[in-house]
Amino acid sequence: MASDQAGNVGRAYNVFDENQGIELRGRFVIDPDGVIQAMEVMTPSVGRKFAEAIRQIQAFQHVRATKGAEVTPAGWMPGDLTLKPGPDLVGNVWKVWSPNMEK
Repeated sequence: MASDQAGNVGRAYNVFDENQGIELRGRFVIDPDGVIQAMEVMTPSVGRKFAEAIRQIQAFQHVRATKGAEVTPAGWMPGDLTLKPGPDLVGNVWKVWSPNMEK
């Protein structure tokens, strides 16, 4: 997280509000190849949870490390069960995973 009083970074990522002269709260997860994997933009009046950003980065790192052979469900934490992507999983995640499953 950073602050950019001049608004240069905000303008580069298109999250600078020229009318108000402020940056919106923008969060971008960029992978080692320079590809934006996730983005979130919120008004300045609503805060963000740093722990959630870290959790999501860890999930992106895990998926990348497994070359997409494993995907992470909502709320996944390192060490939790992952899912194997495929056509049979679509619409059936609830059958194979629940947040209360034991590791």
